[in-house]
Amino acid sequence: MIGLFIMSELTLVGTWSLIAWFNQDEDGRRVYPLGEDATGYISYSQDGFVFVHMMASNRMLYATNDPFGGTVQEDTAAIKSQITYAGPYEYKLDHVIHRVTQASCPNWVGTEQIRQVEMSGDRLRLSAANAVFQGQTVTAYVDWCRAGI
Repeated sequence: MIGLFIMSELTLVGTWSLIAWFNQDEDGRRVYPLGEDATGYISYSQDGFVFVHMMASNRMLYATNDPFGGTVQEDTAAIKSQITYAGPYEYKLDHVIHRVTQASCPNWVGTEQIRQVEMSGDRLRLSAANAVFQGQTVTAYVDWCRAGI
């Protein structure tokens, strides 16, 4: 059993490119929080850390090239058009626990983000039932493919 666990964990290790992130309500309606053409990566390292960044593909640019020089409107648009978080992870075959230590959403720091895991070849689906997004309880689905494929 230990060999199976290690082999399965190694299939998760690596960098994955975002295919789609959508939230589905109980009536089956889908909402794409960052748009249907969102981009991003998730990377699982062999030493047990996960790094996630997803963003809208058509983000509003700041007037200047200073990342801390945005107006209130520019800063609001920037934070609302991306999600980033990182920390240690623990893989349990059918789910993975992301223990968040850094995040664009400050409320996530110190939390465990639990995702169901489905793998098929070079495809990965992470999902979270009973997730709250934009005030609504949904099931979040994030589809990935191995980066570079």
